[in-house]
Order: sequence, then structure tokens, then C-alpha cells
Amino acid sequence: MTVPHRVAAALATHIHHVFGLMGNGNAHLIDAFGELGVPFTALRHEAGTVAAADTYWRASRRLAVATTTYGAGYTNTLTALAEAAQARIPLILLTGGQPSSGARPFDVDQAAISEAVRAPYLRVSPEEPADAVHEAVRTALAERLPVVLDLPYDLTRAETPARPMPDPGDLRPEPVAPDPVAVEEAARLLHGARRPVILAGRGAHEADAGPTLRLLADAVGALTAETALARGLFADASHHLGVTGGFGHEEAMALVREADVVVAVGASLSQFTMRFGGLLGPDATLIQLDDAGAATHPRVDLLVHGDARQSAAALLDALDGVEIDTQWRARAAQSWPRQRDAGVGICADGRLDPRSVSSRLAQLLPENRVVVTDGGHFIGWPNTHWPVASPERMLMVGTAYQTIGLGFPSAVGAAQAIDGATVVLATGDGGGLMALADLESVVRSCPSAVVVVFNDAAYGAEVHLYGEMGLDQAPMRIPEVDFAGLGEALGATGVVVRSLEDLDAVERWMHDGARGTLVVDCRISRSVVADHQREIQRINGVAPKADAAPVESSAAP
Repeated sequence: MTVPHRVAAALATHIHHVFGLMGNGNAHLIDAFGELGVPFTALRHEAGTVAAADTYWRASRRLAVATTTYGAGYTNTLTALAEAAQARIPLILLTGGQPSSGARPFDVDQAAISEAVRAPYLRVSPEEPADAVHEAVRTALAERLPVVLDLPYDLTRAETPARPMPDPGDLRPEPVAPDPVAVEEAARLLHGARRPVILAGRGAHEADAGPTLRLLADAVGALTAETALARGLFADASHHLGVTGGFGHEEAMALVREADVVVAVGASLSQFTMRFGGLLGPDATLIQLDDAGAATHPRVDLLVHGDARQSAAALLDALDGVEIDTQWRARAAQSWPRQRDAGVGICADGRLDPRSVSSRLAQLLPENRVVVTDGGHFIGWPNTHWPVASPERMLMVGTAYQTIGLGFPSAVGAAQAIDGATVVLATGDGGGLMALADLESVVRSCPSAVVVVFNDAAYGAEVHLYGEMGLDQAPMRIPEVDFAGLGEALGATGVVVRSLEDLDAVERWMHDGARGTLVVDCRISRSVVADHQREIQRINGVAPKADAAPVESSAAP
């Protein structure tokens, strides 16, 4: 048996899909996966292999492999690898490496580069290749990180003894039991709460804590809220406030600021979730339930260290005879609207209002969908206007590392993770151009996909910050690109959307079976600024201008 076959066979017991781009360092590995029947999807850029494996985990909580060759193939993955590391996404990047005898003129120190982006680096040995595989999988799952597994080039055709595969056991980490003393203190604080809020993050979803948190909220009469990465965790109840942070509704955020006790469960409490320090009132008590070793925000008053579901269950058990203020939930049901501003149709510059586009698409897009967003200013529109069935159905890739250009390959990973769903990719024109190679991957590998391009002929986030500061906007502008035409050249169906009536093409595509890829090139106005961008403007001391006035339009909703 060759070393690549041994590596592939060991990985096949843990992973469910391989996303790759073939080169000298991994050709034999990819061939071995094929012989073993492991599903393989080819990407057109190495960054896309990691982005697809990342999104595969987010959508399914199943481990995937990304594979590239050494050198340039490896370094091309770094932005996606850094995003996965920042977002704490388990995956294996299986890459070629320099020979065991030493570096060649074109080799780089891949281990040092990996360490720099906080991805553990392991190297396959010829004695027992499976040992490095099992350690890579264990580390990825236990540390919730991408792990780079290096196959030295001189081992790509080397033989290894044929012997039984070592039994790795169950490599998934055991859930951390909550600290009972901290649980009792949290219960004491909740006993005295009159305006409690339970804020759930992605960690609560991954721990399957949703049902327990709903019971806990009912037990103390709490309002519920979610981070952007946990949208859809709570049922659409009258006491649910939706997403906190820049995507939140202002009236709902005002209620969170009135809370006297907030229980954050499986939430990292990022600056965006916490509204740059403005989410909570100055006298609120913040309790964090998380398996992180320490509190993740300076506002945390009490950390209950433990698994999110077990900690929530223990807290629920510790509560007894809590007096509930029924007016707290009643106020939430009455004090804020559930619908977002649907915009004005056509703005003064003659281009579409992105709020109107998003509101109309919310009515047209298939119910059975998984939404993937690239990074950029436009993320404010799908995250405020498109309902979400559950957290794994709304995937934001790039936000952890603040990058754009991972959208197209991320859609590929989501399509392979959730059978039967239509993948809806929301991207901007800047990020779309950066990832353009993998538009072909979407067309080729996604059975049903809608690509919505929020095309404002600009890098919108920069225009709405540095443009407002008075910097020259010429480097922030993009000559208008025909994404519909690009999609058609690659085998998709394309439509340019200049009026809301043009969106009827989505309805026709749905009626015709929703098969293949539809590229919806929406020519939107950059005069409308998303609320989360307004928040960034305020933090940077920029006095925002008013949105452009509407014009008369029969297309206005």
C-alpha cells in the first residue's frame, strides 16, 4: 500500500467530502480518495478548496478535507485558511510538502506560515501515516480549528506496510460539564431579574441547546435574541427580538439595552454583536455560558464554563420559584415592528433600492434554501430582509477575518452539505470579481443555485466610510460588470435586474424546476447605506449623509 492510500483510507473513516485542486503534491492523494469512493469536488482556485470545506462544516457539522499541492498551491489557500481559523471551523487541509530530505529552491516554510494564521501543522511520517491523520482529526475537532496535514513529496509514491488500520477511537471531544458553583450563582442572579434576555450564539446551535434555551427563557420570562451566526435558532415568538448588533432592529435593540440580566450562551460576544459596546445598559449583569476557558468580553460578570446545552440544562434545574414579570414579554410583543423597511423601489440616481430588491426576493426565493453570503457592505440586506429557518441555513463566510472573495466556493460547499436545497449566494461585485474562477464551480457542481449580485459598481463598504471621510473615491469604484453575461458564458442562466419587475425571472426559474444556476445581477444604488454600516460610520466619527431621495416609480413596492 502506498503512503497516499494509507492517508486517504485513514481520513475516509472521519470525513465525508473532499474539495480539491490537483497538482504535483496531491495528485496521488486525490486518486486514492477516488478509489475509496470518497466524494470529490474540484474547485478552480486553491482558496476555494478551503472555503468549500469550511462551509461544508457550517452547513452540516461534518468534517471535510481541502487538498492542494505544495508551494504556490498552499500559499493560495491562506486567506480562506485564516478565515476558518478566526471562525473556529474544524477542517483538514491536506497539502503536499517539501521532501523529507529538505527544501527545494521553490519551497517555503509552510509550517511557519500555518502557525502565523493559527492553524496547527502536522506532517505525515512513513512509519505509520495514519497516526498523523488521527492526530489531525482529533486536533481539528477538539480545538475547533483548521489543521494542515503535510504529505512530504518523497512519500507520494512510497510504500508503507499493509497492516490493520490503528483504531483511533472516538475523536470527538467530550462536552465540558458546567461548574456547579457558577451555575448556582447564575441561578441566584436570574432569580432577581425583572427584565432578563437570553442571547444565543453559534455555539448554542452547535451544542443543540436551542430547545433547552427556549425552556429556560419561558422559566424566567426572558426575551430571546440571537447573534448573526445563530439566526433562526429561536422560534418566531412574540418575545423574540431577532439579531443583536448592526443587523438588529433599532426598537428591539432598545429593549435589549433595558435588560437587567443578560445570559449569553455559546456567543463569542464580538464587537459587532455588542454594538461596539453599546448593546447593554451600564447596569446590566452579563452571564456567559460557554466552553471557552475564559470570558470572551470584558463586560462579562460571571462565566459558567461548560458545554452550552449542559450548562443551560443545569441552570434550568437550579431555578425554582422565579417570579416572572409578565409585562416584560408583553412590551416586546407590542413595541417593535417585525417588518423591515422595504425601500423606495428606484432611488434618485435611477438605480434600485437594495432594500426593495431584498424584500421582493424574500417573497420569491424557494423556502427550502441555504443562504451563503460573501463579505461586503451588501450583507446588511439579506441579513435583515430574508427569513432564516435555522442557523445552518444562513452562512456568512469572511466576516471573522473581514475578507471578501470567498462567496462562490462557499456556495459549492453548502450545496454538497445539504441535499435538495437551493443554494442562494449573496455577493457584491467586488467580492464576486475576486472569486470569479469559482463561478464555474458553482455552475458545474450546484444542482440548484441562485447567485444574487448586489452590483453597485463599487467597493461599497469603502465608499460609505472612506468616501464619506473625503478620500478620493476613484479607487473605490468598479466599472459596471455584466455578471449575468459572465454567468451565461459559463453555462448559467443570467438576468440583469434594473427594475423590480425584472425579478420575475426568479419566479419563472422556480416555475421551470429551479435547476441549474441563475445569476441575478441587481444594479443597486450606493446611495442607500445599511444600518450596520451606519454603526461603523459612527464608531469612526463619520457624520453620515441622508440616503438618496426616491423618484416616482411604478416598480416601488
